[in-house]
Parts: sequence; C-alpha cells; structure tokens
Amino acid sequence: MLAFLLVAAVSAGTTAALTYREARNAVLQTAQDTAVNSFREHVETTAFALPVLGGDDLDELLRDIARKGKPHPWVVFAEYGSVRASSGENPVSTVITPELRRAARADPHGSFERVVKDGVPYLTIAMPMVFKASPDSELPSGLVLYAVMRMTDEQVNVDALLMAGRDGALPGLAVSLIPGLIAARSVLRPVRKLREAALHMGSGRLDTRIPVRGSDELADLARTFNKSAGQLEHSVRELREAEERARRFASDVSHELRTPLAGMLAVTEVLDEDADGLDADTARAVRLVSAETGKLAVLVEDLMEISRFDARAAELNADEVDVAEAIRKTLNHRHWTDDRIRTELPDGIRACLDPRRFDVVIANLVGNALRHGGAPVTVRLRTEPRSPGPHVLIADVVDSGPGIRPEALPHIFDRFYKADAARTRSAGSGLGLAITLENVKLHGGTIYAGNRPGGGAVFAVEIPLHVEGEGAGG
Repeated sequence: MLAFLLVAAVSAGTTAALTYREARNAVLQTAQDTAVNSFREHVETTAFALPVLGGDDLDELLRDIARKGKPHPWVVFAEYGSVRASSGENPVSTVITPELRRAARADPHGSFERVVKDGVPYLTIAMPMVFKASPDSELPSGLVLYAVMRMTDEQVNVDALLMAGRDGALPGLAVSLIPGLIAARSVLRPVRKLREAALHMGSGRLDTRIPVRGSDELADLARTFNKSAGQLEHSVRELREAEERARRFASDVSHELRTPLAGMLAVTEVLDEDADGLDADTARAVRLVSAETGKLAVLVEDLMEISRFDARAAELNADEVDVAEAIRKTLNHRHWTDDRIRTELPDGIRACLDPRRFDVVIANLVGNALRHGGAPVTVRLRTEPRSPGPHVLIADVVDSGPGIRPEALPHIFDRFYKADAARTRSAGSGLGLAITLENVKLHGGTIYAGNRPGGGAVFAVEIPLHVEGEGAGG
C-alpha cells in the first residue's frame, strides 16, 4: 500500500510540477517577449538629441515612452554619463542591477532580467542607443534606456497555477487510494488466509486447507500449500500410527515379560543362595544367569516406565519434603555411603516434590556418574533466585572422570544412546537418563549436562521451588 501511494504521489507530484513549470514559463515568457519587443521598438523609433543634457524635455520624452508600455505600464530611466532621468519621481532605479548595466554596455541589442525586490517581481530591460555607421556596424551613443515593469499580474497567475496544481494533485492522490485499497486487499486477503492457515498448521491442525480462487500466483501458492499440507498430514498420520504401534508393542512386551521374569528372579535368588555349594563352572554360570536376569528385569521396568511417559499416563504425586534428607535416603538405600560419594547438602531446604520420582532422578544421575565417570562423585544442593518467577532448586552431580565427549552432549538424554561407541554392553538399560529427563520435566524443571573445565561431567537439575504456604525458600 505504501509503495502504491508512493508511486501515485510521485506521479501526481511530477505531473503537477511539470505542468506548473511549463505554464509558468509560458505566462512569464509571453509577458517578457511582449515587453522587450515593445520597448525595443519604441526606443528605435524615438529620436534623441545628443549630447543629452537632461531637463524637462528628456523627462517628457521618457514619460511618452512609458505611456506606451505593454503589457503593463513601465517606468523608464535614462543614463548618459552623469545624467540621470526617469519617467517617474526618482531619477535612479533601485531595481536595476549592476549586472544588467554591464550586459547593456556589452550587448548593443539590449538585455533583460527578472528581479524580485521586497517580494515584488519586476522585469528590467536595458536598451542602449546606437548609431549605424554602416549596414554591418553599430556605434554606441553612450545613452542607455531602462524599462522597469511590475509583473504582479503574472505572479498572481503563477500562484493560481501553483494552487491549481496542488489542489488537483491532492484529490488525485486521494482518489488513487481506492484502486490502491482494492489492489492491496486482493493481495493481502489471500496472504492473510495463508498466514492463518500456517498458524493452524503450527498448532497441530494438519487438516487445514486454503480456499483456492483464480489462477494467479497467489492461487498457485494456495494450491501448493494445500498439496504440501495434505502430504504432511499423511506423513504425520503414518508416523503417529507407527509410534503408537511401537509404544503399544513395548508396553505389551513389558507386561508379558513381567510375570515370567518374576518367576525367573525367584529362581535365580534360590540359585544364588546355593551357588557356593556348586562347582566353580556351575556357580559362575548361575551367577551370570542371575545377573543377566536382573538386568533384564531392570530393562523391563524401565521400558514400562518410559511407556507410561509416552502415553502421558505418568502422574506427579507431590509432597513437601526436606530435599537434603531425601537425597541422603537415596544414597543410603543404595549403599552409596563410602568415600566414593561426597555431599554438600545444606539443611532446611524444603520443596514440593514427588519423593519417588526425585529418588529416581538422583539415583540415575549418581549411578551413571559411578559407572561411566569416575570417583569421587559430588552431590551438591542449593537454591537460586530467578527473575521473574520463583526460586529454583538446583541439584548438581559432578564426577571426576574424563567428561562427556562434545559430539555426545546433544544426544546424552536420547534413549538407548551410548556415548562410548566401543561399549556395546553396560550394567544399565540405556534408558536411565531419558527417564531422568522425563521425571524432571514432570516437575516443571530442566536438566543440563556439561563438562567441568578441569575434567569431569556435570549434570545439573533445576526445579521450580514451590513450598506449601510460602513463595520460595532456601
């Protein structure tokens, strides 16, 4: 719209300016030519007695020329040496410029100049008197006549032309708004619909389509959008169906495995108790079966847990807890009380957490640090303010190992991702950090992984600190 208005304004302004210039030149040129030709004719047909001595005769002669002025009355001045005379009251004109006097002496055919004095436009004409010494030569007599004519009427006409151009351009510009609005609407309406359709697509409404009208470029764009939206909807539907099948398969397999695994675990416990009475090879096989059965049980439980997250069936049963005490219970329950674990757990930090899920978060991070990092592992607890918003609870788990390779950092929370490509088997299920991430998200928090400058991996959990009856504490 602005571009259209700019083009219309430039077009109207240019047309008005050119029209005004041509009309103004025509008005002034007509008056100027008439005055110059008339003055030259009267000067050539008037006889002056030389040398000019001034007096009433000269004044009367100048008044006679002035009365014949066209297209407006003139004031005629004469200059001859030191003699000055005029048809008016003042013998010397303040309008005649030195430039015009020099031009009069240089050009025997006369000169003219337009001058504005005190806001009034004048036409000044200089016509020297000459003697014809021969058909091809002229001699100056020293007498120069000047005609001064007001051009107020021409200025009025020029001002009227300016006002007419302005008054004509402004309505023309206003009228140009109508086709501009029509053109803008014809372009903006489909673009607006395209924007709305894109917003609907972004919000998940993949069945959004745009009505197609016409056969211009915008209609082609709408058809392309509809075709792309249809293909995207089809692809997303297939992906969702495949994801649902995979989720259901994992859930079904996990449920089906729980019952036989429970029996297998019971058997392996009995075998473990009697392993010391068996021969070495049989005892080793029994313990291997028991260990692998335990790993399989952990994998099944993790698969069931991740299936609940995928199905959005996981619930947060929050309660106000002493966070430092909750972390100590996690470490004590798993017998992580030796010198491999260091703690910085200030007392008095209370928060609304799901104790079971927070236990899983801390246990997974500490277990991961012990398995894949290096002892000692430090568990720190603190709170920090956030503006705006409540304080956040921060739990750091720092190990003393080599750290996480930079190319592995973006995938560290992916399911079944192995940061060490050479490590094909591990004691965990490969889902621990993924489950940790889901539990932290369920608390409304975030988790970060990185490396310390001096070596070692760092996992930081940030959870909004909500305490019953308080805003934030720490």
